[in-house]
Amino acid sequence: MSFPVYFEIGPVTIHPHWVFETLAYTLAFASYRRQRRHEGDVVDARTRRWVIVAAAIGGLIGSRLLASMENPAALAGVWTHPGSLVAGKTIVGGLIGGLIAVEWVKRRLGVVQATGDLLVVPLVIGLAVGRAGCFLTGLSDRTHGLATALPWGIDFGDSVPRHPTQLYEIAFLLLLLAGLAALKQHPLVSGDRFKLFMVAYLAFRLAADFIKPAAHVAGLSIIQCACLATLAFYAPHVPRLIGEVRGG
Repeated sequence: MSFPVYFEIGPVTIHPHWVFETLAYTLAFASYRRQRRHEGDVVDARTRRWVIVAAAIGGLIGSRLLASMENPAALAGVWTHPGSLVAGKTIVGGLIGGLIAVEWVKRRLGVVQATGDLLVVPLVIGLAVGRAGCFLTGLSDRTHGLATALPWGIDFGDSVPRHPTQLYEIAFLLLLLAGLAALKQHPLVSGDRFKLFMVAYLAFRLAADFIKPAAHVAGLSIIQCACLATLAFYAPHVPRLIGEVRGG
C-alpha cells in the first residue's frame, strides 16, 4: 500500500482526509439525530443550537491553536499540502476548545443542565471514522507513531516500520463505544457520560502520545500537557465515575 491512499472517482482524485472527514461528520450527525429522537434532550432546541454552534467554533479554534503550539513549522506549511484545509488540527485541542466554548455559552444563557451526554456517541463514531482518514493519509498527517520492530509496524512510505497509532486509537474508540453501550441501561448522573468520555479519551491520548513523534518539554508534548491539565480539571469527579462504571 502506498500513502496517501487517494480515491479515484472517474477523473476526480480525492484525498483520503476529505473522504473520511466528510463521512465522519455525516455519521456523527446521523447518530446525534437518532440519539436525540430516542432519548430526548435535557435542553430546548434553541439552547441545543447554541451549544452545537459553540462546540463547533470552539473546537475549530482549539484544534488549530493547540496544533500551532505543538508544531508551528508544519502549520505554517499546510497551505501547500493537498489536505491543507483539514491539516494542522488536533482532536485534543478541538475537544478542549469546544468544552470551554460550550461552558461559556451556557453561563451566558443561564443553563445549568449538563448538555454533553447526547454528543458522546456521535463524537466517538466521528473520531473513529476520521482516524481512518488519518491512517490512509500517511506520514504527512503526522498522526503516525515512532519506529517499531513489532510485527504490525506499518511502512508509511519512508521504509521505516512505525506504530500505526491511528489504528490503535480506532480500536480504543470501538472498545469505548462498546463500554458506553454496556452502561446504557445503568442510571448515570446527568453529564457523567460526557465526563467518562473525556477522561477515557484524554487518558488514552496521554499514554498513546508517548509513542508519537513530537517536541517534548519535561518529557511531555504540548498535547500531553493539555491532556494532563484537562484530566486534572476532571480529577474530582473520577472516584464517582469509577464507582458508576463498577456499578454498571
